[in-house]
Amino acid sequence: MFGIVRPCSHRLGESLKTQWMAHLCGLCLALRGDHGQFARIVTNYDGLLISVLTEAQARPDSRLRRTAGPCPLRGMRTASVARGEGARLAAAVSLVLASAKVRDHVADGDGLLARRPVARAARRVAVNWGRAGVRTGADVGFDTAVLVDAVDRQLGIEALAGPGTPVLTVTEPTETATAAAFAHTAVLAGRPGNAAPLAEAGRLFGRLAHLLDAVEDRAADAACGAWNPLTATGTSLAEARRLADDALHGIRLALREVEFEDGKLAHLLLVHELRRSVDRAFGTRSCGHAPEASFGPPPGHHAPQAPGNPYGNPFGGEPPRPDKRGFWAGCAVALGLCCTCKVCCADEYEGPWSRKKRKGCCNDCDCSCCEACKCCECLECCSCCDCGL
Repeated sequence: MFGIVRPCSHRLGESLKTQWMAHLCGLCLALRGDHGQFARIVTNYDGLLISVLTEAQARPDSRLRRTAGPCPLRGMRTASVARGEGARLAAAVSLVLASAKVRDHVADGDGLLARRPVARAARRVAVNWGRAGVRTGADVGFDTAVLVDAVDRQLGIEALAGPGTPVLTVTEPTETATAAAFAHTAVLAGRPGNAAPLAEAGRLFGRLAHLLDAVEDRAADAACGAWNPLTATGTSLAEARRLADDALHGIRLALREVEFEDGKLAHLLLVHELRRSVDRAFGTRSCGHAPEASFGPPPGHHAPQAPGNPYGNPFGGEPPRPDKRGFWAGCAVALGLCCTCKVCCADEYEGPWSRKKRKGCCNDCDCSCCEACKCCECLECCSCCDCGL
């Protein structure tokens, strides 16, 4: 689960990139510390927003960070990582929602989960994650029942939805869950006055997450006959885009009402990067990366020739390719690539299953706003900011 907010390291600048990685590693380590190594698999970009918002509101305190030891996923380097209740709240939310996601896939019989032994094991994992999330949520004063209730209501709403049903009826449970999680960051940071605007920002973020997921999965769901909220309710892409743009505007307005100690990273993620996530989902503007830069070689290009051999394979046919990895080995490698952000930031990495050489999504970024943001790392004076600040 990568999430919809996937910032480009070129745009973050060194200072904000360090902060962002601190929260990502903090979430991962909070999951490991409370629930064991396997729980780290639910680390996701959207979950760390909870940690980011908590720290952005909190008064400066050295106890909010700690130095983590060497980690293979950081190239055996130490790092300053986020700690405390914000990271634990993010972990609780991630676990509960991951549990719901797994149960949903089991119910749909997706892929390997159509096999009973695999489905039984996945169901057991989902139950354990759900219980773990409830425990951690209780430790930080957050009642995860609102998340569980939202997941349960979602299934019923989807069963009843059909042509003419407003798509916002379908997104409501997600909105309610994210509103509660965002609002609780104000409680953890000791800023109760921020709870209302953060709840509004969270509600609209949940709407966006649901809509963008539906837009990105629309073609694949149609191909395999899976349920999709846009298709089921007859909502056009134009209407979905209008709702997404309205949500973006509402989040910007809500964040202006929040009292932050240092809100630069939160602003960048929830205003700038969220806008790019919408553009990416709808295939409009981008960060200057070629569309084919995401995964694999550009369509229509042949396999690269070996260095020093301009004539390609002298024996005819395609150049020899490395042996592919098996399914489970590929999954393990894919997890490592994602956790180390190599899929985004590496100049080149090896495909987890095919073993083909691929370029990172953000390789050779030529986005004009990247340099503008780097000049002083002050988002308020960034020339590409469209938030009106």
